[in-house]
Amino acid sequence: MALFGTFLRAPSKGALSTICRNAFSTTPRAAVTMNVRDALNSAMEEEIKRDDRVFLLGEEVAMYEGAYKVSRGLWQKFGDKRVIDTPISEMGFAGIAVGAAMAGLRPICEFMTFNFAMQAIDQVINSAAKTFYMSAGQVQVPIVFRGPNGASAGVAAQHSQCYAAWYGHCPGLKVVSPYSAEDAKGLLKAAVRDTDPVVVLENEVLYGAQFEMSEEAMSPDFVIPIGKAKIERPVTLL
Repeated sequence: MALFGTFLRAPSKGALSTICRNAFSTTPRAAVTMNVRDALNSAMEEEIKRDDRVFLLGEEVAMYEGAYKVSRGLWQKFGDKRVIDTPISEMGFAGIAVGAAMAGLRPICEFMTFNFAMQAIDQVINSAAKTFYMSAGQVQVPIVFRGPNGASAGVAAQHSQCYAAWYGHCPGLKVVSPYSAEDAKGLLKAAVRDTDPVVVLENEVLYGAQFEMSEEAMSPDFVIPIGKAKIERPVTLL
């Protein structure tokens, strides 16, 4: 199942008197801003603390703190068993992560770029996405595949492709692509708690972008449910 886009509804009269984006928020705003990188980091830290089954693995996610520093500080806080550096073999560590999920753990598998997740496409599609259905619902695969996706400056053709449509056509996968810091935190936390494989496509250009966070989003219990529309901006239908 693929989930993309923002759903809209009509508000009361006069709601469009202010054009500022933040005027359309559906939750109270806090005097806090956060960039997308830190929101993803916060989501992983909270979920690793919350559930002993959750762990992060991928290339350079531990000592180097990730190519984009999304996992900054997690190895120091949680150690080698919860934040695991892997060899440069997407096929290998994705397979390990899928097997761990089948055994009852909840891995977060980071690809340094989704362009090279193609090396692990068999593990993502044939193993993670299809096992629940091929086992008649007996084997769940609660895994998150996450990392940067799409074009960015100076990364050349082999690091610039968007895979949203690819994964969106694969039965058994849930696909999310957050925009704001609040979306990044809420959707990643929901993905970690999901019992199905979830692909989290992060926009590399937005990692450093700052967004306001609602009071609700600062809570460790905050999630954005996958499959339920979030009203980002109400509009008046003319």
